[in-house]
Order: sequence, then structure tokens, then C-alpha cells
Amino acid sequence: MGHGKFREWSVMIIDPLNKNNIHFFSVARVGFGEKAVSITTCCFYFFSHSVMPIFVVPIKQTPKMKNTAFTQKHIALGAKMAEFAGYNMPISYSGINDEHATVRNNAGIFDVSHMGEFILKGENALDLIQRVTTNDASKLTAGKAQYSCLPNKDGGIVDDLLVYCIEENKTYMLVVNASNIEKDWKWISSFNSGNVEMHNISDKTCLLAIQGPNATKILQPLTDIDILNMKYYTFAKGRFAGVDNVLISATGYTGAGGVEIYFEDKNGDAEKIWNAIFEMGGPQGLKPIGLGARDTLRLEMGFCLYGNDIDDTTSPLESGLGWITKFTKDFTSKEILEKQKAEGVKRKLVGFEMIDRGIPRHDYIIKDATGNTIGKVTSGTQAPSLGKAVGLGYVAVENATLDSYIFIDIRNTLVKAKVVKFPFV
Repeated sequence: MGHGKFREWSVMIIDPLNKNNIHFFSVARVGFGEKAVSITTCCFYFFSHSVMPIFVVPIKQTPKMKNTAFTQKHIALGAKMAEFAGYNMPISYSGINDEHATVRNNAGIFDVSHMGEFILKGENALDLIQRVTTNDASKLTAGKAQYSCLPNKDGGIVDDLLVYCIEENKTYMLVVNASNIEKDWKWISSFNSGNVEMHNISDKTCLLAIQGPNATKILQPLTDIDILNMKYYTFAKGRFAGVDNVLISATGYTGAGGVEIYFEDKNGDAEKIWNAIFEMGGPQGLKPIGLGARDTLRLEMGFCLYGNDIDDTTSPLESGLGWITKFTKDFTSKEILEKQKAEGVKRKLVGFEMIDRGIPRHDYIIKDATGNTIGKVTSGTQAPSLGKAVGLGYVAVENATLDSYIFIDIRNTLVKAKVVKFPFV
């Protein structure tokens, strides 16, 4: 047998009886091929003075894993860290349920600096955006933002994104998913026949999302911009925490209200802004929040997650994004989607809540009462705000009617659920 190579791994240990009990360990071990270290193994672990089954998930640590400007802050605060989209990101601090409740009821801060940002400039910038996105960006005026998606040539979704109008008809910022930065850049560039000036500013842009019903009240003393009365999907640039040229946007991925702030990390500005937010917000209960709670918060709202609920094989019409698909302009695969709209979709993304006990997970099969496969779960969790399990999934359109009963195949047991309207909260 050949000698394996020593590698560094992050091991995630999950208590199946309490998903908030997640432990991360760095270990050096010998690996004999990728398969030996990519499978999930079950072992026993001494937990709470008793032996109980747990799951050990080895996660490869690569030397290319990136840090954000706040990585050391997260580590110092005791965050459980793991790789996400190539970045070393905080998954949780005090626990997903506690962090979730903090955002729903007060305010929390997320480091989402791993997201991608592109600047498009020039007289043909709007034309390029119109051709590669489904929504109508011509409706945007300076200071307004728009949710949209990039359709591929088959009617699927390259990515979903935000479009910011910095200067009408001249300058725009596109905010894309972290895992799709390179993919989106190449895709948009392939349509750039009008010599639009394009800049990928992802690596030098910090993004903090301060979310929750009290977020703007906590932050208002740090800026002269009237964020208390800022309308949803609008933004302004100005001075924040003594730092100039900060873009403050009334957007977010939680449904709890709040803002997102974009700025360049230079001259220690990232640390200055982070410290100012906690000096102001800490005494008022603001807490750091990890990506685990970000996922449960967005799922309670029924917001799609790229790679789970939408991808290159799902159309915006199937995934409930018809409202951002405007047929009044030309765009990639417009004809395909027009035909799909006229003929009707064959499957549909629905929300559902569990009737019987069980938690739906990504890729679980959805069946009807007779055991026929009718779809697949795309996202699922025990919703902290509701005290019950909910999920999203694609089902055959005839099974997508509200209040219809469907069954989730959980470890070969059909667990009853009901199709409901989302948001769930």
C-alpha cells in the first residue's frame, strides 16, 4: 500500500438530536484518495457525559481558501468557521436558533463580503444588462436597485443577482452569488459587444448586512443618510462611521428589515466600521450572526438559494420568479420562456410544512399518497420562528395546489406534508 499524504481537514461533528450542537476540529490525517475523506461516517462521541451517535463530516481545507476583512474578528468572537464558496466563513456563534431569534426580534450583523460585485460603465451598459437579465433595468433610476436573474440559452438560470443603478444609463453595480463570481463574469462578458467598461471589484469590496427590526435605529447615529426612512430596494452613498463613499442599501436576505453596506477595505476602514457598529449596537443587543441562521431566515421567507432552489436547469417561471421576467424587452432565451409561459410549466417550486414529524432535507424525494415520485426537496429546515419543519421543493404542477398533501421520503418512510403559501412567517 502506498503512503498517503498528510493534509489539514476541518471536521464538523453534528449532534442529530440538537442541530445547534455543531463542533469543528482541525486535524492532520493521512488520506488515501479523495473517496476516503469525502464520505460521511458515523461514530460515537462522548457528549453530555453519555455516549451517543453523532455524525462526523470531514471538510477539506484548501490553501486557496480566502479570508474576508473580518475573518479574524469572527475567530476572536468564537465563531464556528467553515469553508463556503471558497471563503473561510462563520457558520454560527451562539447557536443558530439564538442568532435567528436575534435577527427576527432585534438586530444582527452578517459578514457577506464573499459576495461578488461588478461595475458596468458606459453608454451601452444598460443595453448589456437588458440583454443578459430578465427584469427590466430601464425602469431603474439613480439610487434604486432591482432583483433579477441571468437566464442561460436553455431558459435555465445562470445566477440570481441585484442590479444597482449608480448613474442612470451609465453606471451600474451587479451583486452576484459568491460561488458564481467567475461563471457570471465570463457569461456577461460573452455578451459585451458594445465595449462596456467592466470591473470586477469583488476582492476589494466589503459587504456587511445589518438585519432586523431595530437595525436602522441602531445604525442611524453613525450616518447622516436618512436610513430610518429609506425605502425598500433603494440606496444612497455617503459617510458612515467616519468613512466616506459607503453605499447603504435597504435590501437583505432575511425578510426582517435592515440594510446592507458596501465599502472598500482601505486604510483600516473595515475595522473602523465593524468596531463602530458594535460600539453602538452591542449595548442594544446587536449580535454577530453566522451563515447558518442566514439560511434559516431566508428559508422562512421562501427566498431562493442558488444551487438549491434555482440553478441552470430551473427556469424563472418554474421557480416562482415570473414577476422578475419581463417580456416587454429582448433578453437571452426570451422565446423559450415565452413558449413555456404560453404552454404552462410542468413543475413548480412550492412551499410546504410538515404535518407529521420529520425534517425535509435537500434532494429528499417527494411522493404522492400512492408512493409515486412527483418531485424533489430543494431546501428544508426546522423553522426556528415557527417551531415546525418547512421546506421548498419542485413538484408536478398537478400536485402544486395550495393545501394539497404531499409526502417526503425520509429514510424510506413517507412523512406527510402540506403545500402552503410562502413566506412561512
